[in-house]
Amino acid sequence: MTSQTTEPSLAIPKQPLSRTVIYQTIGYFAIFIGLGMTAASLGPTLPGLAAHTGSTLSQISFLFTGRAFGYLLGSLRGGRAFDRLPGHTLLVFLIAGMGIMLALVPVSARLWLLTVLLFVLGLFEGATDVGGNTLLVWVHQQRVGPYMNALHFFFGVGAFFSPIIAAQALLRTNNINWVYWLLAIYMVPVALWIVRLPSPKSPHDVQTQLNGDTTTRIANPTLVGILTLFFILYVGAESGFGGWIFTYATTLDLATPATAAYLTSVFWGVFTIGRLFGIPLAVRFKPQTMLVWDLAGCLISMIVILLYPGSLLALAIGAGGLGLSMASMFPNMLVYAEQRMPLSGRITRWFFVGAGVGGMILPWLLGQIFVSIGPQAIMWAILMDLIMIVGIFIVLWLYNRPHLVRRQSNAV
Repeated sequence: MTSQTTEPSLAIPKQPLSRTVIYQTIGYFAIFIGLGMTAASLGPTLPGLAAHTGSTLSQISFLFTGRAFGYLLGSLRGGRAFDRLPGHTLLVFLIAGMGIMLALVPVSARLWLLTVLLFVLGLFEGATDVGGNTLLVWVHQQRVGPYMNALHFFFGVGAFFSPIIAAQALLRTNNINWVYWLLAIYMVPVALWIVRLPSPKSPHDVQTQLNGDTTTRIANPTLVGILTLFFILYVGAESGFGGWIFTYATTLDLATPATAAYLTSVFWGVFTIGRLFGIPLAVRFKPQTMLVWDLAGCLISMIVILLYPGSLLALAIGAGGLGLSMASMFPNMLVYAEQRMPLSGRITRWFFVGAGVGGMILPWLLGQIFVSIGPQAIMWAILMDLIMIVGIFIVLWLYNRPHLVRRQSNAV
């Protein structure tokens, strides 16, 4: 008996997309616009929700924690569900659940009830996020790169329009009810679009034919753990910088509150534009190549901020550079992971659990550093976070043998 391990090419011949695949992809993009609008809806409506429930802003801020905890649990449980149930049937259930929770939020007069609703909304959001990413990978497989970047771009589009919708609704009605009701209404045509389409099949046993032999990609727990650590650190850096740049600039007297708000807009605005640019770039370049560029841009941007700590211009340049460089890291790492192993819902969920943990813990940790050491320390902490991400990428590069088990017939 002879056995041999090789590193085969998993390239898939380019073929035009079928009408079904196009419609499925449009549906996932529409879902992520809704996810982005929902995710960004809480901040602009927080004072109105406080007034509805008779709560102070400090009390009602607990809604963020409840929703984030729900998102974590939804990500954890949703991945397994998408492996076991028809994907589109489950998506329709989750989208309908999001719509119902959104419709009930503005009419909840008690804080405990509102917290429960936001927790359940977080459950639906987390499962939908995992499911949308997983199903897109199942549909496009090794060609998923530009579509994954587009998916996350449309999330940014939704997050961009959500405050505008809130502002217009408040301007015209002077209450927050229609903010949530409009978001709930949006979910109806999206659910109707998805329910009529067939669910993609799970590639649990993805196989390719190589020189007459069968090659099977398998998941490796060590690799899953390394990638999950990447998502913890990446989302922590993204959320931490975006969440603390305003306070950093005003505390150091680098900017007025109005100017500091524009700095925050620079970061998130360029971030969204970067995801748009990532779509055509993902067609031409491998995800690991784009990740190298992204990491280099992040490090250069942070160095600019740290070299000129008293300069508002340096902070603005660094914020823009960081937003542009971070924009495509999440989708590109998902694509990179898909090239290394089949992304089932059970595997993908750990990446989103990691993202949720990073978004909850690291910004809080930066706040402790900010208070106990000083504003400058948080920029050094973010730089160290990025250096650890570079270290993880080096480990992945050294660990660069695809996890393939090649099965050969017995040779006599």
